[in-house]
Amino acid sequence: MKELLLLLKRFFGYTTFRPLQAEIIQRILQKEDSLVLMPTGGGKSICFQLPAIYMPGTAIVVSPLIALMKDQVEGLIANGIPASTLNSMMPEEERHRVRQLCIQGKVKLLYISPEGIISELHWLLPRIDISLIAIDEAHCISHWGHDFRPEYTQLSVLKENFPKVPIVALTATADKITRTDILNQLKLRDPKTFISSFDRPNLSLTIRRGLSKKEKIAAIVHFINRHHRQSGIIYCMSRNSTESLVEELSEYSIRAVAYHAGLSPDKREKAQDDFINDRVNVVCATVAFGMGIDKSNVRWVIHYNMPSSIENYYQEIGRAGRDGMKSDTLLFYSVGDILLLRRFAEESGQKDVSLQKLNRMRRYCEADICRRRILLSYFGEETDKDCGNCDVCKNPPQRFDGSILVQKALSGIFRTGQTANMHLLIDILRGAEKEELKEKGYDKLKTYGVGKDLSYKEWKEYLYQMLQLGYIEIDYMSAGHLKVTPLGRKVLFGEQQALMTIYQKTKDFALPTKKGGYKYRPIRPIESTSVEETLLDSLQQLRKQIAEREHTPAYIIFSDDALEDMVQKKPVTLDEFSEIRGVGQLKLDKYGKVFVALIRFVLRLPKKE
Repeated sequence: MKELLLLLKRFFGYTTFRPLQAEIIQRILQKEDSLVLMPTGGGKSICFQLPAIYMPGTAIVVSPLIALMKDQVEGLIANGIPASTLNSMMPEEERHRVRQLCIQGKVKLLYISPEGIISELHWLLPRIDISLIAIDEAHCISHWGHDFRPEYTQLSVLKENFPKVPIVALTATADKITRTDILNQLKLRDPKTFISSFDRPNLSLTIRRGLSKKEKIAAIVHFINRHHRQSGIIYCMSRNSTESLVEELSEYSIRAVAYHAGLSPDKREKAQDDFINDRVNVVCATVAFGMGIDKSNVRWVIHYNMPSSIENYYQEIGRAGRDGMKSDTLLFYSVGDILLLRRFAEESGQKDVSLQKLNRMRRYCEADICRRRILLSYFGEETDKDCGNCDVCKNPPQRFDGSILVQKALSGIFRTGQTANMHLLIDILRGAEKEELKEKGYDKLKTYGVGKDLSYKEWKEYLYQMLQLGYIEIDYMSAGHLKVTPLGRKVLFGEQQALMTIYQKTKDFALPTKKGGYKYRPIRPIESTSVEETLLDSLQQLRKQIAEREHTPAYIIFSDDALEDMVQKKPVTLDEFSEIRGVGQLKLDKYGKVFVALIRFVLRLPKKE
């Protein structure tokens, strides 16, 4: 392990292993198979990258997205590690060059898609001295293999063709069903499963329910302006949503780009490149294709629509705060999302499993207990403490006897013959003066207007609670009509009390004036009485200048975490600089002098002779 630790410091700039990394690496060196579950930012990549450097030969890394492969390879090369990729977007002459380098043993890690693995199985792979095979984003074997990427279901050929090569499958998200599916499909030999903690305490978790489109836009604009100059991703359910949201945000001087499978490869690559290199801070992306970007300084993630499963949600919020620094997540949730996602689930190749996963996601959104405890429990990890960093913990619910309120709603549902959706029921309860209600005679019902004392938003929130508590359910097969459950009947007829949570009004944000209400300022040195703030700003500007000169993303030069470590430790010699997190030998030689000189200048220390 001493030799491995020296390599860890030399190439990656770290002096110790994170939990489970050493055990996983030892198992690979013993040529044994493994399944690794480790949260995004937990250090999965080092589990196969370090043994790939140490062992003779070339490591084959199966990765689902060109963007992700490109990002990982750039990061490895920046650390002085010979790595390359084979993908369908490369010219044939470039592909031929990479193949020859692999055959000559000059590439330590080769990144390739599952489709590429199948096509290279009988020519290239047998000619390479393969040290290990890593299957990254292994949950795709289960999730995508059935519906989107059939080549994932064919990866068992790797163990059949290379029985003595150790295989490690890695993912940030997999429940028990998915884990079993991965192991069965890959045909791993006596695999050991390593499960790291799924807790990401640096991520705040917030959910907003039942907002209109206008309210969502206002909340997003406020959120982005609160995260001034920070990178973030907004996940949308459809391609059209990504593009229309980009247009909406431009009205408030927020520059964003769309990223989805319907764009031409050139446009997708430009959007990704602009985001990676901080030329644009906001990307609106479809959830099905994700971003596949190993960008460490994403500070926030918004879900414009509810994801279809907790795995997808956890994977997507994991794009934020990969460097372990404080980051925020926000999810908008509505009945409309459930109706649409339910239709998708019923049309999928795994209807029962998809519906079950969707139901767990819905319950997470509707819960009024610590959200992190629900997430950890879902992945089989228990905790006896609330997190203090989710919207429920920050605003603990207060209870009241809501039996009469529930009875009003349930009575309204019964009196419409259980044919009202949520919107119509609220109109009836509030006695809305609408022609639609009068035409159907709803204004003659005994429940018409019995809930005038509550606002539309309050009724909507309480109906969501009734769904969560099991008093009502949505008939997804008939336009989302509300039905009373057997448990709801007990409350309606006074056989059971309904304990509800008091509605807490969330802050509504007014939209700023379009075209110029909020404008980003040009980058200038920060004016601060704090040396730390001035130093951090100066380091960020230096990093950005170097990144632009080298045509590489700023976080490839140094992560935000590394800059924070520089601010805390204030290294003023190269020896001190070598102790900064993420500073390996190559980066020390390449950037050490200029960063140390800047730190000495900000601290007003004399130049070193």
